[in-house]
Amino acid sequence: MAKQNTVFKDAYNRTLKRIAETDTLPSEPELGSLLGVSRTTVRAVLTRLGEVGLVAWDKRSKTVLRRPQAEDYFPEEETDSLSDIIERSFMRRILAGGAQPGMQINELELAREIGIGTTSVREFLIRFSRFGLIEKRPNSHWVLKGFTREFALELTEVREMFELRSAASFVNLPEDHPAWVELRLVEAQHHELLADIDHRFTEFSELDERFHLLVQRASSNRFIIDFYDIITIVFHYHYQWNKTNARARNQRALEEHLDYISALFSRDAAAIEKACRRHLKSARETLLQSIQEAV
Repeated sequence: MAKQNTVFKDAYNRTLKRIAETDTLPSEPELGSLLGVSRTTVRAVLTRLGEVGLVAWDKRSKTVLRRPQAEDYFPEEETDSLSDIIERSFMRRILAGGAQPGMQINELELAREIGIGTTSVREFLIRFSRFGLIEKRPNSHWVLKGFTREFALELTEVREMFELRSAASFVNLPEDHPAWVELRLVEAQHHELLADIDHRFTEFSELDERFHLLVQRASSNRFIIDFYDIITIVFHYHYQWNKTNARARNQRALEEHLDYISALFSRDAAAIEKACRRHLKSARETLLQSIQEAV
């Protein structure tokens, strides 16, 4: 259940929202389809609903015994959206496999690994394929095509435009916006990682993703946020490709992030742009160097 824990919690919370408005639940296959998860996860959800006295589950019969209360839900910070779960699992899989052109990605294996339905995985892969980095093959297989230096340069140009726009938007967030609380938490995680950089420098990749996605979301622009899917994959390739001086590179990036975060808290537009441009310049140089060394 460990690897499916987030999937389970997300599915459980969404099921609670359904039974808040109905007295019965559909069949297991139908519920799995509605939630986009596997039957195993559906049964885990139903089992817990029964244990806490929310639903009486007897084979095909599922009767709602009471409406869920606030305390019945898992905390929001313990759950991720299904798309976030798939994206993270997809990225980890291709990086663990070496991220080499020609690498095969199987829908069924990925769905089984996450604990969700194949339809949700297929929809994600189809959406991601528009960037030209993966290609559909017969029998639920996809192939990683890789990318060139030219592709990376084009991508960095768009990334820089979007992030500068998003960073500027951060200034205009109201003081009580949740993003400021999240930014403070991310800042603390940066300090913790720097304090133990010798042993934890490999953890930078996920923290980097979290920070930049937080900045992108400040734009409130669905196209900018959606574009971050491809940025996440490509800009984390180099952590797999080039391990030379990884500790020093990651320490430098962490320090640049902290300067960037400090500028965001200052709400000084000029300071934000300067810190953002400095960090994006370093990211571009690191990416291009990694591609060159991988060839």
